[in-house]
Amino acid sequence: MKAIRIEEYGGPETLQLCNLELPDPGPDEVHVKLRAAGLNFVDIYLRRGELRATGPHFLDVDLGRGENSSSLPFTPGYDGAGIIDAVGDGVKEFKPGDRVAYTGHLGTYAEASVVPARKLIPLPIDLSFEQGAAFPLQGMTAHYLLHEYRVLRPGDTVLIHAAAGGLGLLLVQWAKHLGARVIGTVSTEEKAQAARAAGADEVILYTRQGFVAETKRLTDGRGADLIIDGVGKTTFTGNLEAVAMRGHVVVHGFADGLPVPIQPISLIWRAISISGGTLHSYAQTREELIRRASAVLKGIHEGWLRLHIDSVFPLAEAAEAQRRLETRVSTGKIILKTTA
Repeated sequence: MKAIRIEEYGGPETLQLCNLELPDPGPDEVHVKLRAAGLNFVDIYLRRGELRATGPHFLDVDLGRGENSSSLPFTPGYDGAGIIDAVGDGVKEFKPGDRVAYTGHLGTYAEASVVPARKLIPLPIDLSFEQGAAFPLQGMTAHYLLHEYRVLRPGDTVLIHAAAGGLGLLLVQWAKHLGARVIGTVSTEEKAQAARAAGADEVILYTRQGFVAETKRLTDGRGADLIIDGVGKTTFTGNLEAVAMRGHVVVHGFADGLPVPIQPISLIWRAISISGGTLHSYAQTREELIRRASAVLKGIHEGWLRLHIDSVFPLAEAAEAQRRLETRVSTGKIILKTTA
């Protein structure tokens, strides 16, 4: 089969299309013929070799037999969708021919993958494989970010950084569905239009305006009740000024680099809470995984949660797809079509 391999850390040019042999599925595993793979910013971290610097538990996921993102070579990609064509011993919930999606298992930049059955999400027939590769990581991440840290009440203000990305657009829609007032930060007017179309009440172009001052102005000096931040270095310190008294800052990534350390004592004067997490932390069991996935799919089927696919690239153009993600010109999710 064809697969993208990374044999050295570096830029997008390190992504190389190769021939690769897969093992047969072992006990409790399935062989998935992939139709689509979703790109996430964690793919960029892995390609650069940056996750090693953040500690071993930043992305504590199943890496597959013989695959490990902390050693070379490996096939990147965590979001995938396709059709099961073989199952290993002990697999009872799935059978060949089933349509499935999954996340949290390395190796989706490929035509096929061997995946633990417990990772799989049944893919409804009315969703395309591209949609199946677009919703798992970002959809379930949006769910935990908006349900695990602060119980949103109608009228609460939520500040969402990178509001026009794949995750950002889902967060905007979900926060609005929960009755929040949503402020999004974006880099361009085109992205501002996308965030507004998703339901953002106010949009801050951080390339023209300071998000702290604008957030304060838009909230009459109070600040945001909840701030969701996957940017990191250029936003984290400002979050502590833009958040309201007794507000909450949630950090789920560091697309712009690691934040500057702070003194914990600085949080007490306005009773600020800071939390961090990854989807792995909030999908520890099969029950939890299916509960979150079902909530995402319910929102899609009810129509208030819409997946925005920015572009679809063939597998051989994975490097160009990552360049589009890394340079932040995309709006919504980027997908690789993994079959000809």
